[in-house]
Amino acid sequence: MLPYPVVQIAYFVNDSQASALEMVKRFGAGPFFFVPRIELSAGEVQGKPQKFLHSSAYGQWGNVMMELVQQDEEGPSPFRMMYAPGEEGIHHTAMMVDSMEETYAECEGLGLSIASKAFSLTGTEFAFIDTVQQMGHMIEIYEKDERLLGFYEMIRSASVGWDGSDPVRSLE
Repeated sequence: MLPYPVVQIAYFVNDSQASALEMVKRFGAGPFFFVPRIELSAGEVQGKPQKFLHSSAYGQWGNVMMELVQQDEEGPSPFRMMYAPGEEGIHHTAMMVDSMEETYAECEGLGLSIASKAFSLTGTEFAFIDTVQQMGHMIEIYEKDERLLGFYEMIRSASVGWDGSDPVRSLE
């Protein structure tokens, strides 16, 4: 499909912090860094304006980052496109791309629709590509930049030699 490596696997959950503790216990993933109530500067879901408020816990799981994301306010979102309130499961894998515009064109050429586009408060553009029929989940894309690479490295570095203490940490 898209020629980029998967850098993250994300699960939609009801409670990011409780799920992080469960992932530590069951799979040794972590430590996790919890970011509450992530606001967007702009967003759209299926072409309609929508700022989907969510919280996430980010941790390392082997060679890949794991995100545990919850929806904080009810309404249209890329999460509700797959899961009803109370449901949980894999939501997306993520890829860092060289160019959002080129990747949008690539997706269009492959017959894949853009389910959602958004901008973080720091200006990072990200999007969810609807690959549910083909893969059972969405693909999230964002352009590779120093800030993003630094965040991924911080999560990975925290896992190196981690002794299991302080499994869920706040990044407010």
